[in-house]
Amino acid sequence: MVEKILPRARDLAHPVCLAGQRACPPEDCGGPGGYRELLQALSDPDHPEHESWTEWVPDGFAAEGFDLKELNRRLRSPDTYADWED
Repeated sequence: MVEKILPRARDLAHPVCLAGQRACPPEDCGGPGGYRELLQALSDPDHPEHESWTEWVPDGFAAEGFDLKELNRRLRSPDTYADWED
C-alpha cells in the first residue's frame, strides 16, 4: 500500500521501500481470495488442497518472507525497469 508520494529527491533516481511485511502473492494464485485460500492450505496439512498448493507454489516461496534490503537492492537495479515502457 502506498501511503504517500513525496517530491522526488534530486539525488535519488529510483524508488525506495521504507517498510513492509510478507511476500507478495505468487502470480496467478487467484487474486486476494485465492491468496487467502493458498495461505490457509499451506498452513494446514489436513486442508484438502494442501498437497496441490504445496506442489504449485514457486520453489522457495515463504509467505512470511520480506527482505527490505533485497527489495531496495532490486529497486536500485537498472534491470528492474528494463521491460517497463515510459
